[in-house]
Amino acid sequence: MTTQMPCLWVGIDASKAHHWWVAIDNTGTTVWSRKVSNDEAVILAGLSEVLALAGEVRWAVDLTGTAPALLLALLADHGQQVIYVPGRTVNRMAGAYRGEAKTDARDAYVIADTARLRRDFAPVEVPTKLVADLALLTTHRSDLIADRVRLLNRLHDVLTGISPALEAAFDYADHKGALVLLTGYQTPAALRRCGQARLTRWLAARGVRHPETVAATALTAAYAQHIELSGQDTAAGITPDLAAQVLALDERLKQLDRQISDAFRTHPQAAVIESMPGIGPILGAEFLVAAGDLASYPDAGHLASAAGLVPVAKDSGRRTGNLRRPRRYSRRLRRVFYLSAQTSIIRDGPNRPYYLKKRAQGHKHIPAVIALARRRVDVLWALLRDNRPFTTSPPASTRTTTAA
Repeated sequence: MTTQMPCLWVGIDASKAHHWWVAIDNTGTTVWSRKVSNDEAVILAGLSEVLALAGEVRWAVDLTGTAPALLLALLADHGQQVIYVPGRTVNRMAGAYRGEAKTDARDAYVIADTARLRRDFAPVEVPTKLVADLALLTTHRSDLIADRVRLLNRLHDVLTGISPALEAAFDYADHKGALVLLTGYQTPAALRRCGQARLTRWLAARGVRHPETVAATALTAAYAQHIELSGQDTAAGITPDLAAQVLALDERLKQLDRQISDAFRTHPQAAVIESMPGIGPILGAEFLVAAGDLASYPDAGHLASAAGLVPVAKDSGRRTGNLRRPRRYSRRLRRVFYLSAQTSIIRDGPNRPYYLKKRAQGHKHIPAVIALARRRVDVLWALLRDNRPFTTSPPASTRTTTAA
């Protein structure tokens, strides 16, 4: 009969097609090592083998997301807790071990041994259905925005080859009417032939706001150039296709934003999050995705630290009191707090005076916004703790008096 070991640490080097599992005992000796395909039956078979070896198994992975999603779901379904060892930590720890080889088995061993030596890594929480849906939707939205930026850059480049004046006449990233104009007219000669009255009617028929202003601006640019540039006809054939793609992307983004908003507002604390100045449904959804389980932050300081808004000490010898920006934090969570803080100072309210105060103290724009973001973390955490919406006046404190 095989005697079970008291505890094992299993490091998993995760990938899309397969994962490498390495199990070590409390001395760091490898007792089980195998490549496991990313398949439910194979993962379950490996899981049963490892669980049979020890009374307690502690799991560690170096990757979260879609690649190990099946693995993490199966481990959670069997009551196994998994911790996340960042890839940066794995790379640094690998240099402390003998040899220079880079293999999946070696990486898995480093992950397992790092988890054995350190007990301060965050556990991996399998996201709820709502958070998983929001993660997919917000990621897809980021991809569409990146595609839109690429198309606009290409549009500006092609249009410059037709008419620099027409390219500079509009902000095509934020002007639907200008994009509609390019679907029908791209060259100065075509615009001059059309004329003010007919161009205005053409734009109005396609739902462009202030068509007379758009037509007048386009014709001013058209009369500024009478020479035909090389390749103009080819560029004029590409321009309407690019403009139509940007317009189609805008419609897709509008539909996606509505879908994200509807999903976000099913969260029980959506109204609390959205009540914070500068946070709408899109940033609120990204906050839920980046923060994960809100109950895992015992105080506002932990949430601020996760967002990289708490400086860390950098002392050496007689040099004390030095602080630097942290390196290990959630970039996505920091982005949420930074963007929401920057948006909140546009309008009058409690955020703008604090920002102006920091500027008056000599801080530049970015440090002042970061200071405001750190202050807003405390407010948002308190609102979520008390489950109440944001108000400009502090809540009335309730005092319990005891009869003498």
